Amino acid sequence: MNNNSKRHSVGVVGFRGYSGAELVRLLSRHPGVDLFLLEHRSDSEIRVGPLGQKLPTTIPATAEAVGAEKLDLVLLATPPEVSMNLAGPFLGAGAKVIDLSGAFRLRDAGTYQRWYKADHSAPELLAEAVYGLPEFYREKIAPARLVSNPGCYPTAANLALRPLVDAQVLDRSRGIVCDAKSGVSGAGRKASLTTSFSEVTENFNAYGVLTHRHVAEVLQNSCLGEREFSFSAHLLPVDRGILETIYVRTERINQAVDLLAIYEDYYQGEPFIRLYAPGKYPDLRSVQRTNFCDIGFVFEPESQRAVIVVAIDNLVKGAAGQAIQNMNLLLDFPETEALL
Repeated sequence: MNNNSKRHSVGVVGFRGYSGAELVRLLSRHPGVDLFLLEHRSDSEIRVGPLGQKLPTTIPATAEAVGAEKLDLVLLATPPEVSMNLAGPFLGAGAKVIDLSGAFRLRDAGTYQRWYKADHSAPELLAEAVYGLPEFYREKIAPARLVSNPGCYPTAANLALRPLVDAQVLDRSRGIVCDAKSGVSGAGRKASLTTSFSEVTENFNAYGVLTHRHVAEVLQNSCLGEREFSFSAHLLPVDRGILETIYVRTERINQAVDLLAIYEDYYQGEPFIRLYAPGKYPDLRSVQRTNFCDIGFVFEPESQRAVIVVAIDNLVKGAAGQAIQNMNLLLDFPETEALL
């Protein structure tokens, strides 16, 4: 049963991209949503569908159309520069906004400029935006107007690291190393040589070493210093999924069950966090096409080394699924609606 018996009108901008298409797939089975597609590009090709397929209503991606249709919420699966242009007018038209880009994830325009190598065109919204990681910020998300959906890599890294940071059991002076790998869909649908079939298949490569824009989200939300955290991203020759292997040194941990107890206490009752027994860890198949974040680890007491393995689907918990989790909080639906 819904907490909220009222149906809500929800729009998706960027519905032709991978994350946008995933939003449409998940929202189409949501019992409390009337779905609208908001067209913001006149040159986009139409995805071919089967004969007789009933499509959601398509309207222009304008504040006037959002106001006329009385949309309750709009999801922006768009590049940051597009999100900056649309978020303010949509808020002004009375809709809540969840942005899946990096436009509003960082707290100030200077930090954004440093990591995204571009000026921020809507800095007045940064103070209002709530970072949309429900496991950390549920109480702030529910009453918000503007929610910034986290990046896929930071979702996994923050969920793995922050419980240990808060418990003060990491030897941060020894550094934290995050070795992250993502499927090709994480690069988006726009064609490029780097993500073409012949370049990706039977290949494996690193990118954004020490400069990846998602690093700032991990530093900000796990309260780490830049000198303490090293991150490398890699492109896997698979469609979807993220797996991160994180290397840390601990303090005051005597046995593996002590680490497990920290995670169990931190994530008690969380519907989308799944923990593994010490010495066991997830793989991509464990989480693909789900909104789960799976966390496992190996711990060596003699050296106080721990290796944490965390896996999510980059298009679900790393994008569309988490956005719907946030939407459910904003519109007073059960948080797991359409996701389990």
